[in-house]
Amino acid sequence: MNPRYPTPTSDTMNLRHLSLVRATPWLAPALLGAVLAVPAALLPASPARAQAAVTGLPDFTELVERVSPSVVNIRTAERRGNAGNGNGGDPGLEEFFRRFGIPMPNQRPNPRGGNPRGGDDEDATPRGVGSGFILSADGFIMTNAHVVDGADEVIVTLTDKRELKARIVGADRRTDVAVVKVEATGLPSVKIGDVNRLKVGEWVMAIGSPFGLDNTVTAGIVSAKQRDTGEYLPFIQTDVAINPGNSGGPLLNLRGEVVGINSQIYSRSGGFMGISFAIPIDEAMRVADQLRSVGRVIRGRIGVQIGQVTKEVAESIGLGAARGALVTGVERDQPAEKAGVEAGDIILRVDGKPVERSGDLPRIIGGLKPGSKAVVQVFRRGATRDLTVSIGEFEPERPTRRAAAEPNTPPAAAKSTLGLGVSELTEAQKRELRIKGGVRVDSVEGPAARAGLREGDVILSLDNAEVTDLRQFNATVQKLEKSRSVTVLVRRGDWVNYVVIRLGR
Repeated sequence: MNPRYPTPTSDTMNLRHLSLVRATPWLAPALLGAVLAVPAALLPASPARAQAAVTGLPDFTELVERVSPSVVNIRTAERRGNAGNGNGGDPGLEEFFRRFGIPMPNQRPNPRGGNPRGGDDEDATPRGVGSGFILSADGFIMTNAHVVDGADEVIVTLTDKRELKARIVGADRRTDVAVVKVEATGLPSVKIGDVNRLKVGEWVMAIGSPFGLDNTVTAGIVSAKQRDTGEYLPFIQTDVAINPGNSGGPLLNLRGEVVGINSQIYSRSGGFMGISFAIPIDEAMRVADQLRSVGRVIRGRIGVQIGQVTKEVAESIGLGAARGALVTGVERDQPAEKAGVEAGDIILRVDGKPVERSGDLPRIIGGLKPGSKAVVQVFRRGATRDLTVSIGEFEPERPTRRAAAEPNTPPAAAKSTLGLGVSELTEAQKRELRIKGGVRVDSVEGPAARAGLREGDVILSLDNAEVTDLRQFNATVQKLEKSRSVTVLVRRGDWVNYVVIRLGR
């Protein structure tokens, strides 16, 4: 498991995998001695002083009693013919290998397998367990998309021990939000909170089914907001204990309002390590409303690939602060290309909304209605300009097309002070790449090699000036000062990026 990425938390685990650590008798004398050795100045002076020390700590008991009936356990099953290996192995391991695309090794048949409702139906294989919460009295329930992904059967268990079969209304993998429906009335529903009022350091509580243990309550504080760990969502980071099975359960404030859906953890071991992430409930409700009305989420798109704007690049091109989204690629015949957006542009605003980080752009564009128009402000070669873009509808990404090698490439020019040997692009290469100018990198050494340039790269701009041809490139290089850094806009395949070459080293 890669520790750099958040880990989904819906993995099923049997209780035999859960080790309960008990107090060790020989520790008692040592602990008693340690307590007796504490200086008197560090001990409470009186019962009143001890009482004051705990004043302000939250009491979750009333909150738990009020909200718990709205939290459910969700179990899923796969038909035997659809299961990964069909051998009835450990469902926890099956879920782990399935989620991370690893082939499931052969195992002994699991005598505890079978129908999740306790029957003997050999066609249903237990697949996963998670949590959810009731949105409305008529049986709509919110959970994570990865909890129900690929499930043929979904069983919802209420706190009164009723088990109800649920149908999947819709699921959105990009935000990891799903809605399921049970046929029931008069169910206790949750109250939705205002994420904008949530503050870092505020107490929050989670209810769910970690390791299949129903109605487990954990608490902590909000560690951070607006964490960019997802393409379409800024997550809420907390230190609330979240483990496999908590996925889809609610994150609640002290008013008993749902402010998030517990979704992911950061872990090196697969277990909780003090950092967990929740989907903000306002974002989740927008997705849920579309799932309930049309069964899917409709998102806008303009057809660009984006990257981060580093401080070094921002300063070298005259942008100042590191902000916006760097356009690393523009898809052909898509709204951005038709509007005049170019690779290397930095998108700063959309309809007046600032794009502070690259992750802001897909969220802003995704929230726009397909067919509408938006004004996109871009930074290009030292100046800003406004472009009007017609918003398209999000579709599965199409395979990218790479430029074919040109059989008759002109001979390389002499090495420049940058450590680059470059040559003129043929008209056929320009048509294939759909560019007006630039030069092709034929050999790399020295400063350019240290900056990461490669043979076959195409240089589109140099020192914040567009490169039109080989002659103009060489003239620009001759004017460079050997003691400074030079910013180069480089195209590699279908994507572009800024590279800073440091001279005089």
